[in-house]
Order: sequence, then C-alpha cells, then structure tokens
Amino acid sequence: MTEVCAVVLAAGEGRRLRPLTEIRPKALCPVGNVPLLDRGLTRMAALGFSGPTRVAVNACYLGDQVVTHVGDRARLSVEPGEPLGTSGGLGNLRDWIDGRGLLVANADAYLASSAPPGPDVAALLDGWDGETVRLLGVPAGDKPAEFGAYRFAGLSLLPWSMVRGLTPEPADLVRTVWRPAEAAGALTVVEYPGVYLDTGTPADYLRANLHAAGDGNLVAPGAEVGADGLYRAVVGAGAVVRGRVTRGVVWPGGFVGPDEHLADAVRVGRDLTVATSP
Repeated sequence: MTEVCAVVLAAGEGRRLRPLTEIRPKALCPVGNVPLLDRGLTRMAALGFSGPTRVAVNACYLGDQVVTHVGDRARLSVEPGEPLGTSGGLGNLRDWIDGRGLLVANADAYLASSAPPGPDVAALLDGWDGETVRLLGVPAGDKPAEFGAYRFAGLSLLPWSMVRGLTPEPADLVRTVWRPAEAAGALTVVEYPGVYLDTGTPADYLRANLHAAGDGNLVAPGAEVGADGLYRAVVGAGAVVRGRVTRGVVWPGGFVGPDEHLADAVRVGRDLTVATSP
C-alpha cells in the first residue's frame, strides 16, 4: 500500500461559532469535555499516524493556542497572516508530505460511532490504490447533498499526484482537488456508519455536546456541581454549578450562579452566555 501521512486542519477562524471562537480557536473548543483537535489526533493515532513524521497540524487564527496545545505531538505548520484554507494549508505542507498519500481531517468534525475512534474510519484507507480521491460521507437525508447522495463528513484521502500541485495560496480542496477528481471519475465516497456533526454554528456545537452526553451528564473531574442541578449537561474541569443546567455546556472554569437556570446554551466564565436552540 502507498505510504500515507495525515494532517489535521486547525487553522480556521470559525466565524460562525462566534463569540466562542473569539476566546479559543474552534479546534480547541471542547465537545464532551475533549477539545475537538484532540479527538482528531486520537483518531489519527489509532490509525498509526502519530508523532511529527506521520501527522501534522496547521495553525493560524489564535495559532499560539494551537501550537502550545499540540506541543511535540505533531508537525506544526503555522500559516502567516490570514488562514490559507484547506488547499493552501496543504500546499504549505507539501515538502513535508513529500510523495506520500495524505489523510486529511477537519479538526471541527465531530464523529461518533459504535467503533472506537480510528477503526470507525478505517474503511477510508482499506484497499486504497494510491491514485484516487476518497471522501468520508454520510447520507444527505433532508440536507443538501454534496457528492452524489452524500454530505462530506470531515475526512478525505488524497493521492500525492493531486497534492504535489497545491500551492500555499488561499484556496479550498473542494475546488482544487475534489471537484476535479469527481469530474475525472476518480472520486469515491466511503459511507460513515455513525453520527457526523460539523460543529460550525452554536446550535451544531451544542448538539454535538448533547450527543456526547447521551441521555445523562458529563462532569469533568474537579468540577463542583450542586445536587440535582443537571439534565443532559456537559460541565468542564474547574467549573462551578450552583444553579441548574438543562441541555447546556459549561466550559472549564465556568460558573452558574445559585439563582440561574442555563438552558440550551453555553456558558463561558461567569458572564458569557451563548444561547441557542438544539
């Protein structure tokens, strides 16, 4: 099989997720008390892509936070100025990719299935010929289809023949690689068997957290929660909940006062509340 490396894309601004992304880059926003970027890196590691020779992370918007968070777990590619987009970010890593096939994951993709992270997307790599493009997809259902009957689900597998021409100029993969491959009959969608959410808006971000919580609550070690105050809530490390939380997220270090009822919303610190309908 063709040698493959991996990139987790974490450079974007996440404008639709503001004001949360004015505090943290979207890749570091926690879902189920785990930063989205860590979910992506865990999935890559389970497939054998770990360490700076096998997996890379790009950074730009609030990039210092991403760099500090990743440390030496991956090759870091810090983009100057504005983010280069999904295609330009890979063009900036072209010398590191250096002839290998490339598994690309969007850090903001929330994926959940009955299989552990890694094996849940292994079909994307199985039997790959090293020449065609593969996309992970979910049935479009009542949402607009993007590729045949599917929506893109956050991961793609690219051959070096289509990566080597990418440049570090602002551009997106849908235009530089995916649509050209589709037109040439060289694109295949591999169906993802689980749940995919892109977490791009506050509503989708909350929905992903509620999915991670299931029918119960997720409370991080070190959080302080009053009795009977939670219903389908996610509470981060060091948070204090004196009141009630219903279908809500309290970020690490957040605070909900004794007379408050946080419902269908995200609380950051003491004062920032991002309300939404799940």
